[in-house]
Amino acid sequence: MALGGTFDPVHDGHLALIEQALAMGQLTVGLTSDGLAPETRLVDRPITPYEERHRQLSEAIAPIARCFERPYSIERLTEPTGIATAPQFDVLIVSPETRSGGERINALRAAAGDSALQIRVIDHVKAIDGERISSTRVVAGEIDAHGNRRSATR
Repeated sequence: MALGGTFDPVHDGHLALIEQALAMGQLTVGLTSDGLAPETRLVDRPITPYEERHRQLSEAIAPIARCFERPYSIERLTEPTGIATAPQFDVLIVSPETRSGGERINALRAAAGDSALQIRVIDHVKAIDGERISSTRVVAGEIDAHGNRRSATR
């Protein structure tokens, strides 16, 4: 199964995607390259360098993978369709807003003669305020990576 993103920073919403993916089987995570990340983001903000995001993501995934006794790998994404067009994948894990990207990937797979991926949509994790946890909100200081409000004294 495949999952892709920028993961900047890793938050509980990302961990929910990863946990549900690893519950189903072996996982390959596509991590956007420094060149691709600005193209795929819906917001204009600085992106943490790839190597640091890779380290943080690996540290976040490792305990979940151990819990499920599942192997995982992290691969660099250099194009928007990422790794999911590779024929060895059968499931693509997406969030509600990335479902359409999964459908585009299936169209590309069909054109290449590969079978369609099962697209598994994992719902957002809500912050304490009822809104979804997102990297943008974390970076803006609205919430922490767990969805808690940041104190006004920070």
